[in-house]
Amino acid sequence: MAVERTLLIIKPDAVRAGNMGNILAMLEGEGGFKVLALRMEHLNKDSAGKFYAVHKERPFYGELVEFMTSGPCVPMVLERENAILGLRDFIGATDPAEAREGTVRKRYAGSKAENAVHASDSPESAATEIPHFFPEMTARVG
Repeated sequence: MAVERTLLIIKPDAVRAGNMGNILAMLEGEGGFKVLALRMEHLNKDSAGKFYAVHKERPFYGELVEFMTSGPCVPMVLERENAILGLRDFIGATDPAEAREGTVRKRYAGSKAENAVHASDSPESAATEIPHFFPEMTARVG
């Protein structure tokens, strides 16, 4: 398997709840991910709207942008073998009620809408999402 880079965002709900450190420890420890870049920022509506533009036609788009601008979030670039699919598995299902025990969302998400983290879902997504927050970086995909 190839070493890949992917994007993870600790969302405002998890930052507000004080779970940022716990999630980061899980990623580096149990998950085996290496953090290549990380910062905390408070997204404005323009940035959040551009990031989630893929969902613009979906009924939850406005609420998603509102939520992502409700407080600081922590975007980061992670790296390891099979990082993209591995991270999706590690964070768990979008709905924490359906997430496997021990996953990030099972432990820290409050609801399907406020689900603690975002992770790139494909190599194509990683390739566009990483530079949104870290323009100096590129995705490294298999």
